[in-house]
Amino acid sequence: MPGRKPGGFNSGLKLGTFIPLGIEPHLSRNFLFEVDGIPIGVFNEVQGLAVEIDTDKIKEGGQNGYVHHLPGRMEWPPIVFKRGLTQSDNLFHWFEKMSGEKFAGNDNKVEKSTGAISIVDRIGLRLRSWNLRDVMPIKWTGPSMSTGSNEMLMEELEIIHHGFSTESFVLGAL
Repeated sequence: MPGRKPGGFNSGLKLGTFIPLGIEPHLSRNFLFEVDGIPIGVFNEVQGLAVEIDTDKIKEGGQNGYVHHLPGRMEWPPIVFKRGLTQSDNLFHWFEKMSGEKFAGNDNKVEKSTGAISIVDRIGLRLRSWNLRDVMPIKWTGPSMSTGSNEMLMEELEIIHHGFSTESFVLGAL
């Protein structure tokens, strides 16, 4: 078709590559979260990956068939990650950089970080990534512990950000 890009709506694909819509195998697997290229961890669950555009409603006199909607600000809700407890301390090093002694040692200045959430398949190949701007941790919740429980110890991380872009990988790439 004239004017149609190779790969349909998959603008991240190389010229000549075509993956029909509806056949892309993006199943929930594991979700790798990185900050400034440093792995924070692999998570079992990610919630809040969304964007909403506020609109201003304009009611035009004499026009009763519809209301005009003018685009406004974009809102990016917090993202919540959940996983089993791990041995990595990268998450806490990032928290210290944003608040606490390392923050005070940097003249109380926040260094903006970039983040990435990647869907990773069962053999570790990336299928799709969301690249986050100005990422900052705002909450960590540790596991509930009880000697009478047989449930997996889970931790939860909540972050804020100023938006994302997406990146698709052809048949997975490291």
